[in-house]
Amino acid sequence: MLGCNRLLPGPFALFSPRIGSRTRLNPLYSRPMGSHSHFNPPEEVPQAEGAWEWFRGMGSPQFWVAPMVDQSELAFRMLCRRYGCTAAYTPMLHARLFLEGRAYRAEHFTTCDADRPLLAQFCANDPDTLLHAARLVEDQVDAVDLNLGCPQRIARRGRYGAFLMDDLPLVESLVRALAGGLTRARVTVKIRRFDEVGRTVAYAAALERAGASLVAVHARTREQKTAAAVRADWAHIAAVKAALRVPVLANGNVRSLADARACMHDTGADGVLSAEPLLADPGLFWGRRGEPGGDGGPTEGCRLLLEYLDLCDAYPAPFRMVKAHAFRMLGPWLAEHTDVRDELNRGPDLCNERVRELTMELVDRIEECGRDAPIPKISAKKLAAMEAEAARAAAIAEQAREAEGLAELGVVSAAAETVH
Repeated sequence: MLGCNRLLPGPFALFSPRIGSRTRLNPLYSRPMGSHSHFNPPEEVPQAEGAWEWFRGMGSPQFWVAPMVDQSELAFRMLCRRYGCTAAYTPMLHARLFLEGRAYRAEHFTTCDADRPLLAQFCANDPDTLLHAARLVEDQVDAVDLNLGCPQRIARRGRYGAFLMDDLPLVESLVRALAGGLTRARVTVKIRRFDEVGRTVAYAAALERAGASLVAVHARTREQKTAAAVRADWAHIAAVKAALRVPVLANGNVRSLADARACMHDTGADGVLSAEPLLADPGLFWGRRGEPGGDGGPTEGCRLLLEYLDLCDAYPAPFRMVKAHAFRMLGPWLAEHTDVRDELNRGPDLCNERVRELTMELVDRIEECGRDAPIPKISAKKLAAMEAEAARAAAIAEQAREAEGLAELGVVSAAAETVH
């Protein structure tokens, strides 16, 4: 087994023709690693052929809804599918809570016949718990995904997500447990990059050897939590794509359909994921965006929110999720119409129907003003501070829900000791 200390030697890299032409000798394998060389020999990736048949069987989906805690729920996935998304992940599911908590399962995992292709994403640090949780959904999804990319403090305290990057034997055991124990769903992983390209490639290759049929690479490090502040480094994605025998998805810097196409062109990735940009614009992957009138005008965010609320009638979601989507889709107009923002923040007495009424009122105001863009009443600095505080509050609330759920199962978590 390849230990983590073997990943530490100085810089080594793989380069695709679009990223660079130099080829270096990989110290883990005494052979040159170029754009047409695979890291693992074929006998170590027996699932590769089946992985490609599976991927093509789903239609070779290129435009993916990324997994987002409390945000990539069924109603939102269905909205995105209307506007160009061709596959999706569930929100991250806590394997222990999912396995042992009936109420948790009912709230966090819902799907329907039209919700395919679909990957169910779990976070875990125990192979047996992960496998038994995954077996509960394997006949309802196309693959089970292991979250190895969450960089938030809840993941650090729970010891999962990106905070398993330094424990390769455990990560390999998690993937092997799924690959050896599931019979109706493929196994995939979503990772973050290391500082050095070579370490990212070696990590991805180890997961491929362990049995992953698809690897999604978020091209930011564990420490780079704010997508808007740090550009993703696509060179890592290109190197992983060049080295692996299974499909590779790209995540990072995808804020438009043009970005998505550029990312696939520059990295060779088989598809792209979008998270935060897709929350603000669920029509991000819509092909009509490039046509006259395809952008929908200044009220498009309102219209998309109204569609989402209609979908919530068919596919109910907890109100905390609905509220978060309202803030994202109404976006900059809330900086001008602060009374609407205040109303959305009002509290637990708000409901979907009131959000619908506020959205329709905002449409009237936007159309009446005749402008394509708002005139903010809140400074950009203050708005950023408010959004940061809202994000922090949401993270603390999620941490509290996780701690409460684990406490009900009789589990004392590190997160429970720090919730305030």
